[in-house]
Amino acid sequence: MSLTPIQFSLDGIVTLLVFVAERDNTFFCTTSSFLAYPGAPIYSSKDLINWVLASNVINRPEQLPTLLTSNNVQGGGIFASTLRYHNSTFYLITTYIQDPLPPTFYIFTSRDATNDSAWSTPFAIETPYIIDPDIFFDDDGSVVVAYAGHPIKAQIIDMTTGNVTETFDMWNGTGNGFTEGPHIYKKDGYYYLLIAEGGTELGHSAAIARSKSLRGPWQSSPSNPLVSNRRTNEYFQSVGHADLFQDASGNWWGVALAVRGGPTLYNQTVFPMGRETTLFPVTWPNGGWPIASPVRGKMSGPLPLPSRNVSGEGSFAGEADIVDFLPGSSIPKHFDFWRTPAKPNSFTISSPGKPNTLRLTASKANLTGSANFTAADGLTLIMRRQAHTLFNFTIDVELLGSTAQDGDEVGVTSFLDQYQYVDLGVVYLAKKKGDKNVSPYLRFRATAFGKTNFTEAVPQTWTIPLPSDWSNDLVRLGISTINATYFTFSAAPAARSSVSIVVGTANTTIVSGPGNASGGLLGAYSTTNGAYRSVQGYISRWRYTPVAQQIDYGTLVYMS
Repeated sequence: MSLTPIQFSLDGIVTLLVFVAERDNTFFCTTSSFLAYPGAPIYSSKDLINWVLASNVINRPEQLPTLLTSNNVQGGGIFASTLRYHNSTFYLITTYIQDPLPPTFYIFTSRDATNDSAWSTPFAIETPYIIDPDIFFDDDGSVVVAYAGHPIKAQIIDMTTGNVTETFDMWNGTGNGFTEGPHIYKKDGYYYLLIAEGGTELGHSAAIARSKSLRGPWQSSPSNPLVSNRRTNEYFQSVGHADLFQDASGNWWGVALAVRGGPTLYNQTVFPMGRETTLFPVTWPNGGWPIASPVRGKMSGPLPLPSRNVSGEGSFAGEADIVDFLPGSSIPKHFDFWRTPAKPNSFTISSPGKPNTLRLTASKANLTGSANFTAADGLTLIMRRQAHTLFNFTIDVELLGSTAQDGDEVGVTSFLDQYQYVDLGVVYLAKKKGDKNVSPYLRFRATAFGKTNFTEAVPQTWTIPLPSDWSNDLVRLGISTINATYFTFSAAPAARSSVSIVVGTANTTIVSGPGNASGGLLGAYSTTNGAYRSVQGYISRWRYTPVAQQIDYGTLVYMS
């Protein structure tokens, strides 16, 4: 059966996948979430194609309080988790980065990976101040945590205290540098150690070695790298940070991160979906070495029978959003905030007198914030992932009317972080400072000062008066893709959506970049642009429509 790379609503630095026969032959995986909240999503599948958002490991502020109080650094948060299943319990080990503090390893546990509330408050383990932890349960009862380093290192930990009882070196790789992302397996009397090498850019790869002892010596596979597209012109690049697993029929599979677009677009940092998850078949004979199929836009492999009969609290990855904020409903599980919301009541569904709306209580900060902005100030921003090369995204915005003051704004954004985003808002502006008479405008602007080596001009800010005949209507704001490299930002009266104005166009490189691996998000915001006052913005009719997925040069797969 053929397969295209599997996509999850959260792109991440690496995806770790386990197959659990005793949980109705279900596959479970996780991805990095960085500063997005809820964090460390868990997806489940029966067929490796249809993935439902089963739960979010980090779903309560008290689990990781500093995710709310962290400073303005945009690249921190949850990095490179590993998910494993042992003795009827799921274990997720992850690195939490909160600059300028050193990284910390945390372990979360759950007896039910399809339920948010079942995930524990984490416990910290003695940390070597590095990244990419793996957790391995050996036959003798010892618990081994391997992690990045040159060479890859490991430590034996006491699961009751989190203390380290022994630390030792493992393998220094094949010489391509940046040895990280380790995962340990035991098969046919050998320990196998899978690692990433070459960094997470165009030289990325995965390599494997084996030994009769965790302490070595390690023998490198004669077929290394196990998987990589380095030094090729393949459409999927940066392939590495892999994991291996076996299905109910005994077939072996791998997952790895990758980036679409080929080396040319990669070098131009044009990959708005960031690092994505790819699936590939693996053959692993008894006593032999694993051999992986190369990652391509379309591959073949012995997939399980198609099934959408899988447990989970969220929606299937890659599906359209049709969200009307009905009374009594909840914010969809796949929606994201930038850090833990400082003021959860800023996001209210169907508040009194406003059915079928989401009330956004404006934050003082706009998407960038100010020099003295802290995460605890709050950011009224709610988003979902861009999960397709081509898509349409719209919301309807209610005009603020006579209550509006200078700077009040509600809009849509394509967002990578607070230093790289593009937005289109309905903003109220006075003709001169201090004037209490304000008028609504459409304002398009881009921010890219977090972007390094940015050679293209940042789009000019455009501010145009809202057409007078729109003043009694909702305003539909939208983001669409022209192709893999350009977004358009448009506005229309909601009741007459054919009367649409393209207000601005932006290169997707603004929301791409190796510095932040989370991938682009699409969403809505509300802000007073620096003023201390209470402003209630209302949005409705949230729509995300997948159009097509590009899987190779010139090859688009259109959504049915």
